[in-house]
Amino acid sequence: MLGPMSIKDVLGKVVGDKPVVLELDVARGVLVARPTTPAQALQMINSASMAALRKNLTQAAHEDRVAGLVVHAAPPGLQLAHVEELAGIIEDFAAKKPTMAWAESFGELVGGMAAYRIAVATDQIWVQPTGMLSIGGVELSITLLKGMLNKAGLEPQFGQRHEYKSAADRFAAAEVTDANREMTGRLGQSLVDSLVEAIARRRGIFADQAWEGVNGSPVTPERALELGLIDRIGYRDEAYTAVLDEWGVSPEHLLFAHRFTSKAALVRKLRPSRAKIGVVTLRGAIVTGRGQRSPLGGEQAGADVVDEHLRAALRDDDIKAVVFDVDSPGGSAVASDFIRRSVLRLREAGKPVVARMGALAASGGYYVSMPADEIVAHASTLTGSIGVLGGKIVTRGLYDKLGLVREALPIGAAAGLMSDASEFTDDEWARLNAWLDRVYLDFTTFAAQDRGMDYDDLERLARGRVWTGADALERGLVDHIGGRGLAVRRAAELAGLDPDDVRTAHVGDSGLLALLKPATSSEVAAGATVRLPDTESLLKDLARRVGIRSDGVLSLPWHFEIR
Repeated sequence: MLGPMSIKDVLGKVVGDKPVVLELDVARGVLVARPTTPAQALQMINSASMAALRKNLTQAAHEDRVAGLVVHAAPPGLQLAHVEELAGIIEDFAAKKPTMAWAESFGELVGGMAAYRIAVATDQIWVQPTGMLSIGGVELSITLLKGMLNKAGLEPQFGQRHEYKSAADRFAAAEVTDANREMTGRLGQSLVDSLVEAIARRRGIFADQAWEGVNGSPVTPERALELGLIDRIGYRDEAYTAVLDEWGVSPEHLLFAHRFTSKAALVRKLRPSRAKIGVVTLRGAIVTGRGQRSPLGGEQAGADVVDEHLRAALRDDDIKAVVFDVDSPGGSAVASDFIRRSVLRLREAGKPVVARMGALAASGGYYVSMPADEIVAHASTLTGSIGVLGGKIVTRGLYDKLGLVREALPIGAAAGLMSDASEFTDDEWARLNAWLDRVYLDFTTFAAQDRGMDYDDLERLARGRVWTGADALERGLVDHIGGRGLAVRRAAELAGLDPDDVRTAHVGDSGLLALLKPATSSEVAAGATVRLPDTESLLKDLARRVGIRSDGVLSLPWHFEIR
């Protein structure tokens, strides 16, 4: 008759005790957010998610049976801030376990920087003999649409607060302004500076050597070896054979990192943590109402939905602090202010809030983040853009070119204010400017209050200017450089909790099931989180994606992705 089994015996039978080598194949894709479409749900079958990697690699780093991690460093198809997040997760694991990255090539003449940034998070880097390091920095471009719009018979009329709010330039300027050129150039320089710093730090080389690799790109494997940018030249089979022999394991011990089951995780399930850190997500353009999701890939963050989730966190006594996960180019001013109020209510109730910025948290995205106790951003996060713009594109000339007759009949003195049928009158310009001044004053005043800064100091950093996370940290607009893990840790510490003894819980379903759950009242974080778009909405989304529309007066100046 068998005696009672210990927890250790049970865990040994469930997960086994044989050695494990974890694998991360970036070529298979990494999902940043929870699936919101059937296609994304299918992708999860063979792709890792950032959340699974964060959890599994953190736990695996403390297990004796885990021998190390092998990374296939391929182009990830992620924005640079998400590449930073992934690299940070790998670096944390590498602090405790051996790691290796291999690549056929880091780009071919172009496009290798993101994959190489992931690779430098590991201890040793292999590249095959015919590969190269194409890590030549980033190029940003400024495109002005006024000439094209005028040729089509369209006349853009926009006001902006202030000179760096360059969406107005994009539509209405005939040439690139000094302010626009200065801001865009500084963004690019800051991004490359951060990448070079990471390369030098992780490779243990001087910054000049890292810059030589960047400025000399494409770099041959032999030259990369001389500069200390890689460790070995060889094919995949050679890389695997070398490290598996070094770690004393065999190929049958390989396991994808996102499929790893940790003994520590099973122990926590048997003895669940009592304290929760709530995670509330805001992704996409900020709009009033519930928002909608476009088949074209556009996503909106409805203020009603975000507010519901923040209120749910407020009511949940088990949630002791909140991580507010923001990835947004901004949008509506009133929707952003509505969400800001919900964040402040959490703080007033004694629940700390840490805003965690993704690739974008600018304009309205900064508005909703700034009331948090602390803000965590990536070095490459685009943030700030504390400014406002508004205007319209007059279509009268287009109608004339097409031979169409249109007569607008406004009923009411202000009915034609934003009509595309006619230019602004002097009185209408005065109305628009008064509104822009009011929104800008609200934004800057609240930002100064939330960040504990003198108004004049804050306003000098505002004026519509976009900053990288690295530059924002130096100027007091954010508090920390890091990712989700750091945000959770700071939230726990602000709540007086042990960061290693808390669990995170998503508040409100942002995935497919949310569309099926019935809501019982507006106090319940359930029910369809988005409206299905109609034809007009699809056309507006398409126009926005090519830069002809914005999502509101607190929108980022451009559709901007850094990969």
